[in-house]
Amino acid sequence: MGLLTFSINITLDGCVDHQEGIVDDETHAFFTHLMDEGGAMLWGRVTYEMMESYWPAVARGDVAAPPAIREWAVKLEAKPKYVVSSTRKEFPWTNSHHIADDLRMGVQKLKDATPAGVLLGSGMLATELDRLDLIDEYRFLVHPRIVGHGPTLYQSGLLSTRRLDLISTKPLRCGAVAMHYRRAR
Repeated sequence: MGLLTFSINITLDGCVDHQEGIVDDETHAFFTHLMDEGGAMLWGRVTYEMMESYWPAVARGDVAAPPAIREWAVKLEAKPKYVVSSTRKEFPWTNSHHIADDLRMGVQKLKDATPAGVLLGSGMLATELDRLDLIDEYRFLVHPRIVGHGPTLYQSGLLSTRRLDLISTKPLRCGAVAMHYRRAR
């Protein structure tokens, strides 16, 4: 059984707006490494649609991008992508699959079938999966910014506090810090 790892950019005040993080070669390399390590991606519909609207065009070469970005897009194109949605049924992006109905059962089956692990990158979905005790690890890239707006991490709340064990930290040249935690059991 693979681990479910939640990874996201976050500011010091908890904002997870994808436009608020620092985008450079080093932060990009952080997420490329996580994607390379994992066996599949897991997103909610909103994140999937955001990714689907841009990355396939980069992979095809329809959008100008530096070589490292294009390489990431090509890898993402090939990576299995799983989407949780109760409203959308068709997912035409290459290697996309739908998880419907019972969230706990669908995600547990995905974890069981993916020994290399599953990388979760959707904030709202993470809240639901954390409520179901399905998240095993957290890989946050904490950016040195205070933005004063949302969306924020776990803004709809959890039923109880999550205790985490620190696995590692790594400061990046831009001032962001990569933090790796495992769920304390």
